[in-house]
Amino acid sequence: MTKLSVNINKIATIRNARGGNIPDVTLAAINVQRFGAHGLTVHPRPDERHIKYSDVYAIKQNISIEFNIEGYPNDRFLNLVKDVKPTQVTLVPDPPDALTSNAGWDTFKYFDFLSKVIYDLKKLGIRTSIFIETDIDNIKNAAKTGTDRIELYTEPYAKYYDVDSDEAIKPFINAANAAVEVGLGINAGHDLNLENLKFFSQNVPNLLEVSIGHALISDALYFGLENTIQMYLNELGY
Repeated sequence: MTKLSVNINKIATIRNARGGNIPDVTLAAINVQRFGAHGLTVHPRPDERHIKYSDVYAIKQNISIEFNIEGYPNDRFLNLVKDVKPTQVTLVPDPPDALTSNAGWDTFKYFDFLSKVIYDLKKLGIRTSIFIETDIDNIKNAAKTGTDRIELYTEPYAKYYDVDSDEAIKPFINAANAAVEVGLGINAGHDLNLENLKFFSQNVPNLLEVSIGHALISDALYFGLENTIQMYLNELGY
């Protein structure tokens, strides 16, 4: 079954808006674990506008579920993840000023760079994932970098789900099948929510993990974090 990893960046955004430690990001991470999520995701950006690098260390010390750290693999980020040694590192091609992740890697253009980064991370026993779009050749080439998994960028699916769900899902089914053929595990994330998650998880084969932040934390404002996590788990069949 597909595991749920909760991204808590938005909780840090609220905290940073006022300074101080309300809401407490580490406590949120502990509660995500306590409320039944399988994993926790953070994406520390260079300007630390939400998750701070100090948050990553504090969270690592307080959770035992899978810890997924996303980010662009510059030297500072790589030093962080090599120090913290999370379960998984998801490599994203975000420029420093990106509002949110909005594109996947070109695994041909950045093949040597990604291969070196992945080699170094895997030597430390860290599972690696590449944030990627649904182009089949690009996915097959991703396998040659040595990565364990890919994370499918799902905004296009979410955008067209209400227009034609069957057409919206097709590229992701094809991408997942191609990934399986070359031995890659499949994660997914970006704009998945309570309306579109079940259809996605039921139709994309071999989906190991979804990482959900913005929608889930927004829903938690109405339903509470514990109830919201249970609602998302229910969409995944738990």
